Amino acid sequence: MNLIYNSEQYSVVEFGVDDEQDALRFGGYEIMDKPAQREIFIAGPMAETFRQSVRNLIASEPSEEEIDDFLGGYDVMMSQPMTFH
Repeated sequence: MNLIYNSEQYSVVEFGVDDEQDALRFGGYEIMDKPAQREIFIAGPMAETFRQSVRNLIASEPSEEEIDDFLGGYDVMMSQPMTFH
C-alpha cells in the first residue's frame, strides 16, 4: 500500500500486485473524496486504465487543480462511505 496522491480534496492509495488475491492480480487503487467522505476501490482492467491515464496526466506536469479535476471524473462511481479505523 502506497499513498501516491494527497490534496485537500482527494487521496489516492495504490495497492501492489498480489497474485494470491484475484482482486489484486493487476494491483488496485483506492480513490477517496475527502469532503464528501466517500471512496471507490478499482482493480483489474479498470486499474490498468487508471494507471495509464495517470501516467499520461503526469507527463503533462499538471497542477494540483488539474489532478483533482481528473480524479473528479471518478466521483459518480464513489458510493462507498469512508470508514476511519
